[in-house]
Amino acid sequence: MLPRKPDDNCSQQEVIDEVALLARLRKGDEQAFEVLVRAFGGRLLAVARRLVRNEEDARDVVQSAYLSAFRALDQFEGACQLSTWLHRIVVNTALMKLRSRRRKPEESIEVLLPSFQDDGHHVEQFSDWTTPSDQLLQRAQTRATVHACIDHLPEHYRSVLILRDIEEHSTQEVAEMLTTTQAAVKVRLHRARQALSTLLRKEYARPAPTS
Repeated sequence: MLPRKPDDNCSQQEVIDEVALLARLRKGDEQAFEVLVRAFGGRLLAVARRLVRNEEDARDVVQSAYLSAFRALDQFEGACQLSTWLHRIVVNTALMKLRSRRRKPEESIEVLLPSFQDDGHHVEQFSDWTTPSDQLLQRAQTRATVHACIDHLPEHYRSVLILRDIEEHSTQEVAEMLTTTQAAVKVRLHRARQALSTLLRKEYARPAPTS
């Protein structure tokens, strides 16, 4: 899985002052809201974008998440960091957005899973490619390609892959977010990884464009 990176938009001082920031928010301090958006807005918007794949929807998700958070400030007991709490609200809001716009049966992932001949060899012939996708995501020159392949996964599998491998939630947390069982999450994640591997193999097997 990818290592968790600190939020580029959030300084160390702002991280240390989360308790003070929360107290200001509870008092209705308008400047505290600006600090909150500046500190966490970039990270939260990036999470929403990955899940809903639409800029306008992503911004709506973050805005709705902020409103939900403010309504629930008195219920926040501080068991986790404020940033972690906001992150979970954004993820849940994004998943609700996906459910509300779902209008068709679940897409099949079978066409994206690897196919094998009777002798165990791949039906498709790929050039040698063995780099794990999480390592590719750490390389700037390949990150866009990997994310593009993730976007081609059916919604149910894409959500599991993003929440588990990129956002690094536990299997139990993902199951709770998706209102399913941990076993179902494990199966979907395994198939999503297989499908992503197939897409990446096909992508990297393409000949480089000639000038």
